[in-house]
Amino acid sequence: MNETALFSILDCVDSTNNYAMGQVHAGLAKHGQAWFAHEQTEGKGQRGKKWQTVKGKNIALTIAVLPSGLKIFQQFRLSIAVSLGCYDFFQGVAGIGTSIKWPNDIYFGDRKAGGILIENIIQGETWKHAIVGIGFNINQVSFNEELGNATSLKQITGLDYDTVTLAKLLQVKVMARINALNENTFPSFSAEYNSYLYKQGLAVKLKRDGVSFEAIIRGVTETGKLKVEGTGENEFNFGEVQ
Repeated sequence: MNETALFSILDCVDSTNNYAMGQVHAGLAKHGQAWFAHEQTEGKGQRGKKWQTVKGKNIALTIAVLPSGLKIFQQFRLSIAVSLGCYDFFQGVAGIGTSIKWPNDIYFGDRKAGGILIENIIQGETWKHAIVGIGFNINQVSFNEELGNATSLKQITGLDYDTVTLAKLLQVKVMARINALNENTFPSFSAEYNSYLYKQGLAVKLKRDGVSFEAIIRGVTETGKLKVEGTGENEFNFGEVQ
């Protein structure tokens, strides 16, 4: 493992989130410290899914965060800040066409380029740490059929990238948003998040309990519920609809 300030490079781990969690529990993690892995054998995705990635081709990064000033019920505020940092990073490299798909996937056009998984350490009523896992497809150009809507930076631009250099830039962009998050900035962060929202203002097909229906995406609430128009219910929690 190589270390420079708050950025560590790992050759191979099961999951950067697992590694970071171990460092936090051992008292070895500082706010903003990041771990990048060239290879993950058991990368984590949302809702128990596996984040699939090819060795040496992509970004697998986890950042340890001390969520000072945030209460337990404000967890989506951190998710918004992280999403905006990831948007800043990818839009800056890939350009126009980048969006945030609720709750925190990064899309380019209609394809997924990156994902976020935040795991929290809570003791009693105190939110001690957030383990912010981020994956981005960078140089990979072939994906499993089950990941039919995946894309990568190389597919978008036609260029090859140094994954470590980009991971360091990603760390900077994400931490800039997290460190700027407070009661005064959150309303503007929330508005900005909604302005970047995938399919904002458009009619989409949603599915709930196996039943499909059409609704217009109107935004996301400050607590993370998807707001829609054209159906009996106007707000949905993550996991209620696809």
